[in-house]
Formats: sequence, structure tokens, C-alpha cells
Amino acid sequence: MPRTVEGQITMEKTPSYFVTNEAPQRIHSMAKDTKLIVVVRNPVTRAISDYTQTLSKKPEIPTFEVLAFKNRTLGLIDASWSALRIGIYALHLESWMQYFPLSQILFVSGERLISNPAEELAKVQDFLGLQRIITDKHFYFNKTKGFPCLKKPEDTGAPRCLGKSKGRTHPKIDPDVIQRLRKFYKPFNAMFYQMTGQDFQWEKEELES
Repeated sequence: MPRTVEGQITMEKTPSYFVTNEAPQRIHSMAKDTKLIVVVRNPVTRAISDYTQTLSKKPEIPTFEVLAFKNRTLGLIDASWSALRIGIYALHLESWMQYFPLSQILFVSGERLISNPAEELAKVQDFLGLQRIITDKHFYFNKTKGFPCLKKPEDTGAPRCLGKSKGRTHPKIDPDVIQRLRKFYKPFNAMFYQMTGQDFQWEKEELES
């Protein structure tokens, strides 16, 4: 990590840290006061998105339905498949809580980051001890992409949207498989809500969909 002088914050983003067993201990030994930001979303949606990304690079892979089960007839979910395992957030968080207090971890809702980015970014800025510079005037909703893009408040320069790898159309997944996955994740989600003290309302969102 680069040296950080007074008044600076150094940030680094690697999504795989959260699910890597060695990461909490290594980060703690490097800088135990590090603040951690974790963006989480409904694990079923996350798994489908993960599969969509892989599918774009490897079109020959089996269907989502095939990969999700050890035995579909018996309804045995394959929790060792990384697309599904990553979404067992409570399991991963346990490793981090051995080294970091919850006060040093901010959990950002991936859903609210899309529906109300300014509100989620306000939490991030508060968490990092920053002045609230980024507000709702910095965002506009891109209907083509299906999520917000950043713009400069003075309307100078082109808006900044996430790259081509984001916002891909998800393949249609068998509703029965989605239902089984929701049932699979439900106890893990409840555990995660309890551990973080936050209700991400993924079950409520599923009932409305």
C-alpha cells in the first residue's frame, strides 16, 4: 500500500478479499485500524450475476440450473460452487470478526446503491470521516444500463458509467431453482442480519418480485 500522509485516505478495492480465508489476518497485521467497506446484495441475484459474467467469457459452460445442484432431484444445492458460496455472507464475516470489530466494517446495500446511491454514499462518507461532498446531484439513472451513473455537478465532462461488464441481461433461470435457492439462503441471511445488526430486506424484496 502507498504511504498515506496526514489528511489523506488510501483506498484499495479487491472483491475477493471478503471470501479469502487469509485476508483478515493479513490486513490486520498490516494495519489493524483499517476501515473495511463491503457491498452486499441479495445472494440469489448475486449468484445469477456471477454466472452471467462467467457465461460471457465461457459460453460453453453448463446451465446455471446444472451448476447449482449436486442432485436436483433430491434438491441438494452445491454450496461448493463459488457463485453460491460467496453469497453465504455470515460464513465469511465470521473470519473477519475474529480480527476486526463491527465498528470498523461498513456494509453497503447493493440494492440501495442502485435505488438511492446518494444515501448509501452519504453513509460511506460518514464512515470514513469525510465531509458529505457527493450528493444526489452527482447521479442520474441510466435506463439502458439499469443503474445510476456519476456526473459532475457543474455538468462539465461526460457522465461516468460502469463498464460493459456491468448491467448485462441475466439469462432466464427456472423459477423453481430460484425458489430453492431462496430457501437455501434464508437461514444464512437471517444469521448475517443478526451479526451485522442490519436488515437488508432481501426476503421482502423477493415477495414483491
